[in-house]
Amino acid sequence: MQNFGCQSMVDELKFVVLKHPHTSHVDQAAVDAQWRDLFYLGRPDFDQVVHEYATFTDLLAQFDVEIGYLPSHAQTGLDSVYTHDPLVISNKGAILCNMGKAARRAEADAWAAYLPQIGVPIVGRIASPGTLEGGDVLWVDERTVAVGEGYRTNAEGIRQLQALLGDAVDQVIPVPLPHWTGPDDCLHLLSFISPVDHKKAVVYSRLMPVPFRQWLLGRGWQLIEVPDAEYDSMATNVLAVAPGQCIMLAGNSITQKRLEQAGVQVWTYPGSDLCIKGGGGPTCLTRPIWRGSP
Repeated sequence: MQNFGCQSMVDELKFVVLKHPHTSHVDQAAVDAQWRDLFYLGRPDFDQVVHEYATFTDLLAQFDVEIGYLPSHAQTGLDSVYTHDPLVISNKGAILCNMGKAARRAEADAWAAYLPQIGVPIVGRIASPGTLEGGDVLWVDERTVAVGEGYRTNAEGIRQLQALLGDAVDQVIPVPLPHWTGPDDCLHLLSFISPVDHKKAVVYSRLMPVPFRQWLLGRGWQLIEVPDAEYDSMATNVLAVAPGQCIMLAGNSITQKRLEQAGVQVWTYPGSDLCIKGGGGPTCLTRPIWRGSP
C-alpha cells in the first residue's frame, strides 16, 4: 500500500516526518555556535526549545498522525529542525531541493539517505544553478501548484520542478516574491499564505503579489487576513491537519478568532524559542509525506 502522496496542503495528515531538537540543535553549545551565522532573531534557549517541541508533538499526536523522525546528520544544523524545506512530495515521490540558503544544502543529502527507509521513491533532484525550497511550494489543489520565486527559489529551480512533476500536475504558477527585508531573511511564499481548508487560507495581504491574490479570489478562495501586529509572531504560518482543522502558534489571538469565525478549528502551542527566533512555524517543522481523504 502506498504511504506517500501530498499534492494538498489541507487533506487529512496521515504521515509526517519531523526532526527532534536533540538531533538538530543537539545542546546549548551547538546552538550558541550557530544561531548568529544562521541569522536567527535571537539566541534560542535549548531547554526551552525542547519543552516547546514536546508540546507541539504532543498536540500533533492527538490527531492520530503517524510520525517519523529524521536521524542526526553530521553536516546539518539548527535549521534542519524545519523539515518542510529540503524536499517536495508529489504523488510520484520525493523531489530533493537545492536550497537557496547555502548553510542548509546538506539537508537534502540527509533526506536522500532517509527516504528509502520509509519507502518513498526519489523522483529527482533540483540541480545548480536551480534553487528550490519547500517553503515556496503551495498546492492550490491536487493538479495546481504555485511556487514563490525569490531569494530561496529561482526561475531555473521552478523550471526543473515542473519537469520533474511532469504529468502529475496541470499547472505550475510562478509567484514573484518581494525583496522585503533582504536575502538574509527567510521570505517564502508560505510566509504570507497558509491554506486551512479547501479554497480557504490565512494570509498577510500586504506581502501578496496583486496578480496572485486576484487569481485566488477569482477562483473563489476566502482569504482570512492577518493583522500587522501578528505577522512577526507568525500568524500566517499555520499547519492544516485536516480540512478546517489547524495548528498555529499561541499568542495570535486576533488571527485565531478570525479563523474560528470562518469555521476553522484551531489548536495552539508556544514557540518563542523553537519557532519565532528561527523563523519557522508549525508548517516549517513538519514535512507531510502522506495526506489523504478520511
